[in-house]
Amino acid sequence: MSASPSSSAQAAREAIATRLGGLRKDAELTGHELALRCGWSPAKSSRIERAKTPASAADIRAWCKACGAEDQTDDLIAANQQADQMFVHWQKLHRHGMRRAQEEVVPLYQQTRHFRVYCSNVVPGMLQTKAYATALLSTIAAFQGTPDDSETAAASRIERSRVLHEGDHRFALLLEETVLRYRIGDEATMAGQLGYLLAVMALPNVSLGVIPFTAQRRVWPLEAFYLFDNRQASVELLTAAVNASAPSEVATYSKAFSELSKIAVHGAPARALISEAITSLG
Repeated sequence: MSASPSSSAQAAREAIATRLGGLRKDAELTGHELALRCGWSPAKSSRIERAKTPASAADIRAWCKACGAEDQTDDLIAANQQADQMFVHWQKLHRHGMRRAQEEVVPLYQQTRHFRVYCSNVVPGMLQTKAYATALLSTIAAFQGTPDDSETAAASRIERSRVLHEGDHRFALLLEETVLRYRIGDEATMAGQLGYLLAVMALPNVSLGVIPFTAQRRVWPLEAFYLFDNRQASVELLTAAVNASAPSEVATYSKAFSELSKIAVHGAPARALISEAITSLG
């Protein structure tokens, strides 16, 4: 059985505490000595190291400085900030419908200059047609038992996708070939969606790659993830969205995207795979 989002978030806090404890031991400091260097009580050091008290950004800075490990500060602070917001339950996010969830990420989309997106299950939201988005969101609402505002949510998703055509944004997108074959909506919906992918490929700021069924895998098929510059990786699970901002985690997803790119086809071969998928609908 997989861990619940809340228990996984606690596990993330405990991992941070373990890393802090490791820095103290590497520096050959006792908890008392660390507390003296940081200017706080030994009890506080103990609570932080046992994950009984969450460390603040200031605590982490002081801890790393005391241990002579300032190079670890940024990564630990980012991981610490991520722990409380690591998981966003879909049902909580969608409790009043899905339109608000589409609108809440608009600032992030507007601020991002370089998008890298990998999808193994459905067409990325920013490339979805209104019919495809409506069909998908309606299915999600039914599964989650949340209000079905798929029509207005789809319209908001399309509005959010204006970043494809406005502003200084670049997009590198990778789809598993399975995405082209999974039936979301009826044949007309799928034909329209696949046709739109062909049109989007012509945009100068868009690179769209398809990983063929027959590709020799360098990386196994993964869960869908979005990279927003080098600041954040958002991963879509069945029960929750995971938002990673620790530099080391973002770097891992960046590496995965780079490796997946090597087995994808672009240009004419990618268009051929999309066209074949359209033909198969008949």
